[in-house]
This record gives sequence, structure tokens and C-alpha cells, in this order.
Amino acid sequence: MKKYIVALTALVTLWSCQSDEQYEDLNRDPKNPTEVASDFLFTAATVSLSDNMASPNVNDGLYRFLAQYFTTTTYLDEPNYNFTSRQNPDNVWSEIYRDVILDIQDAKSIVAENAELEQAEKDARMGQLEVIEVYAWHVLVDSFGDIPYSQAGQADEFPLPAYDDDMAIYEDLISRISSVSTMLSAGQGYTSADVVYGGDMNKWMMFANSLKLRLGMRISDANPGLSQSTVESAVADGVFTSNADNATVEYQGNDPYGNPLWEDLVLSGRSDFLASNTIVDYMNDLDDPRRMVYFDENVNGYIGGIYGASNNYGDYTHIGDPFLQPTREGILLDYAEVRFNQSRATSSDLNYGIAGDAETHYNAAITASMQYWGLTDETAISTYLSQADVAYDGSVEQFATQYWIAMFDNPFQGWSLWRKYDAPQLNIPVEFETPVPLRYTYPVDETNLNETNYEAAAEAIGGDTAQTPIFWDVD
Repeated sequence: MKKYIVALTALVTLWSCQSDEQYEDLNRDPKNPTEVASDFLFTAATVSLSDNMASPNVNDGLYRFLAQYFTTTTYLDEPNYNFTSRQNPDNVWSEIYRDVILDIQDAKSIVAENAELEQAEKDARMGQLEVIEVYAWHVLVDSFGDIPYSQAGQADEFPLPAYDDDMAIYEDLISRISSVSTMLSAGQGYTSADVVYGGDMNKWMMFANSLKLRLGMRISDANPGLSQSTVESAVADGVFTSNADNATVEYQGNDPYGNPLWEDLVLSGRSDFLASNTIVDYMNDLDDPRRMVYFDENVNGYIGGIYGASNNYGDYTHIGDPFLQPTREGILLDYAEVRFNQSRATSSDLNYGIAGDAETHYNAAITASMQYWGLTDETAISTYLSQADVAYDGSVEQFATQYWIAMFDNPFQGWSLWRKYDAPQLNIPVEFETPVPLRYTYPVDETNLNETNYEAAAEAIGGDTAQTPIFWDVD
């Protein structure tokens, strides 16, 4: 779906890219320091969230390394999961808390106090803000485990916030997202400031339900009862039904408004990133037609860079052209993910009460991924689906491998589903032989500035190590 980012949005995106001090200055009115348009904050928070999900930068989330979609030529610390050299956990923590959640909460306060808005418009805007906030909270939980939640963002009252139990946070997030449709259906929300759907409230309701489906499926092993009720209600209320419903942020064609992929793969003028042999080898084995989109044909065949090793840029497969465009959209949640989740929900292992069967949803998920990337030849898709290693067999390994391939440009989901399903098998990085992390370690700033609460949280989750699983990663 085409989304238009008007001049107002461009200004907001520029604001979100400034340094902390510049950002604070832009948000400060000498006569009324709290007077900032909620539109600006909503756009800035949404773009910051998308940036965090999309960025391949070694200073940021590392999701494309954590899922082993990318590897590097010369930077070896990051694909070998050294979190300390660039303090990646600190960067993710501050980006989401400061530039997403706090902006959203400020926007909510401004909307609530705006006497010029009708109540229906206030409710609708609150619904849009709530969806983005719930999304951001779940990313933090899925990244760290226990986090400051109920006391977060209240610096005057709780300058050193306590950490909440991760399962308890999920329960609250599910409750919150379950209430969003009432708000979203109340009236017209943000339009020009909405860089996801341009004010289409029906799409926002499907986004909310599809996010609820994701949350429900995350906890299928940790809390089966809540998982089932959450998934069934999400699907009943209406999830994505085609790629036209995808929740994406479309970037502009110039710096600093372009997709972070373009900024680091093209604008930087450097040759740092390669397709990793992990995903290239899986897709080669399956003769997957998405290779011609995911990857460049710069070498004879497709040869992924050795994961976690020093690689010569010219000897291995480069990232495909669609990812080199500044206007490449950032994916928050897509139709393929929705159908994969429904496939697992209707599998014989879970057998949740939603329409359809696991094989039909599985085939539809792969088809949706193919079509999203412009591969519309029905014969080619059918041929792929019918080959022995792809044709649905009900195994978790096959399901997770296909899901993981489809999430190539939504790498946080790729990492998350690998953690949940323990498939596909990822490589051990060559240089340091560090196991693939199950979570981020807590930020250094938390260990220094919020020591008591940090220590309690570390003990509660079983130790602040990268090999401590998130609560939903039961197996």
C-alpha cells in the first residue's frame, strides 16, 4: 500500500535524527516547554521504531546478525556477538525508551489535554499511539526479559525504576492491545502524521489484531491458556488478509529520510555487509526463487559470506538491489507473518479454534512472501511448494525454516522465531565461536546507575547473560 509522507512528516523525521541535545532544544518552547504537537511526536516515534527494526548498522540492534541474514567483511565483533565494544544493548534500550515510548507517552498527554479535539478524534489518536507503544514494549521484553515498565517514564516519582516481571508485562500488553479496537473505531485519528496507513483506521484495527496474534503465539509454550484465548480473539476480530494490509513505513528518497539499509549499504560508500552463508545455503538447497530478490548476482551463483569471519567483499554474494533503495519500506508486521502464525496455531500441536488448517495457512504464508517480493508466477510458486523439503509435513523445523526465510527483511522476527522454535540451525560465528544470543544483556548504564533494581532483575531472570532465555523461550 502506498503511503505518503508529507513535508510535515519529513520535518518530524529530521527531528528524530538529531542528537539528544538538539532534540531537546527542538522540543523546548521558552514560553511553554511542554508545548509540542502530538503529530510530530507520533511520526517521530513511529519512524524511530521502524529505524530500530530495519537498521543493519553495527552500532544499533544487530538483528540482521542475530538472525544471521547478514555478515560482514571487516567488522568481526558484531557478527560474533560482542555486545560490549559498541554497547549495543545500551543503544537499543535508549532508542526505544527515549525515542519511541517517551515520545508516545508525551503525545498521549498532549492529545488528552487538547480542548480543540472532539472526544472521538482523541480516542482514535490514542488508539494509534497505543498500538505503537505496545509494539515498542514487546520489543523491549523480547530483547531483555524483565524491564522497567510500571514505573518507567516517571522520573520525578521513580528516578530509579524497578523492573517488572516479563510475563506480567506481556499479560498487560495483551490486555491493552485487546482494548485498542474500541478506540480506533471511535473516529478519525492522525492522517498526514500517520506514516503507516495515512489515517486508514480499518487498517489500524487489523494491525492491532495482527500484533495481538503475534503476542499470543509468542507465549504458546509459556502460557498456553492465555495464548489460545488471545490468538482466537485476535483472528476473530480481523487480522491481515493480504499484503495490502501490511504495516510498513515508507521512507523518502534522500538523506536523512532514507531507509537505514540504504544509509549503511549505499550512502556510506563502504563495502561492509554481505549476505550470510547461513541463509544463502538454506535457500540454495531449496532452489528458492526469492534469491534473485534477496541477493545480487555479482558472483557465479549465490555464495554467502562465511558467518562471523573476515570476508573479501568481491568474493561473496551482495545484498539485492531492492534493499539498496532509499525508499525501501520498513516492515513492522506483514501478511506472511500472520499466515505463518495461523499455521502454527492450527497445527496438531496446538489446534486452536480458528478457521483453516495448518497446511493451507503455511502455503498461503510462503505464497504471500513470494508475491510481496514480486514473484507472481503461480507455476513457479506451486513448484516450490511441492518439492519434497518444502511440501508441508507438520514438522516444527520445516515450519520455522520457511518462516525464517520469509522474515529476511524483518530480522527481529527472524531472531525471535529462531529462539522460540530452535530452528533453523544457525552457524557458530567463525572468529569467536560465540553462541547465538538468546537475549541482550542489560545496558551498562543500568548496572551503574540503577544497580539495586538491576541486580534484582538479573537474579529474577536467571542471570544477566546472553544465554539466559526470555520467558517464552521454554525449550
